[in-house]
Amino acid sequence: MDTPQLHAFVAVVDIGSFTRAAARLNLSQPTVTSRVKSLEQGLGTTLLERLPSGVRPTAAGSQLLPYAREIISLTGRARQAIVADGRPHGRVDVGTVESLTSYRLLPMVEYLYRRYPDVQVALHAGAGPDAVAAVREGRLDCAFVVGSPEEHEGLETQVLCPEPMVLVSSPGWHAARGPVTMDVLRATPIIRADTRAGYQLQFEQTLGLRDGADRPRVFDLDSIDAAKRSVALGIGMAFIPLVSVKRELAEGTLAAVDWAPPFETWTQVVRRRTRTPNSALDALVATAVEVAAEHLDDEPVLAAS
Repeated sequence: MDTPQLHAFVAVVDIGSFTRAAARLNLSQPTVTSRVKSLEQGLGTTLLERLPSGVRPTAAGSQLLPYAREIISLTGRARQAIVADGRPHGRVDVGTVESLTSYRLLPMVEYLYRRYPDVQVALHAGAGPDAVAAVREGRLDCAFVVGSPEEHEGLETQVLCPEPMVLVSSPGWHAARGPVTMDVLRATPIIRADTRAGYQLQFEQTLGLRDGADRPRVFDLDSIDAAKRSVALGIGMAFIPLVSVKRELAEGTLAAVDWAPPFETWTQVVRRRTRTPNSALDALVATAVEVAAEHLDDEPVLAAS
């Protein structure tokens, strides 16, 4: 079992095709096929199922996959460490939700890029709870999530800051609907920018909407700005981090609904528990904490808990 074999295996799993995996790796298809077959022979088991619709991992292949990703990552970091002379270096793949990207993480990335020129960050928004699974499987190095703190098996969770939430509507929403009751809230369309975010799931569970047959209409978007414009137009309401709508609330283009959630939400970073050095990831998390402390009394950017 060697790194080129693992690269071929992971590429085929990710893309679901030997041909497209070969194109990604800039290799011929026979070379990719040969490497995967050699890996299977070395391990004495079948790792991939060849199906008419594509390729998928067998049970053994699924077990190998996170280890393969880790070995590939370690190999790359080892090569970089030799020439980095102790400086933080390498790429960090970060899962997040859209509302955090613009209002929390971009200032942190700016700070990180100025201090560590050999560190590269890739933000992957929209995964929600799936980001935690991606961290566990090695597809992401860490994930920033918003919700109630919880333990994740095999993962390390660091609470960074309380993340106040607000339920927003158009300015004329109250006048059109009268007193804010649970029945009124349950009957109002929901606009979601972070479709699978932990805080969004908690909100809908609180209102009893997750499995209700009579749940209101939902408008899913992948843009926080589009969600805010939709709310302002009166399409529905949105449960959203306060930091992302402060300006609109101050300007009066959005209004805060007189409703407070019965749960607290926090911004957290989740990473794998490992003794293997990852200087780029360590630098990213340390920067998040440092930026938090600097903005504790100001407009919070990952304020410390």
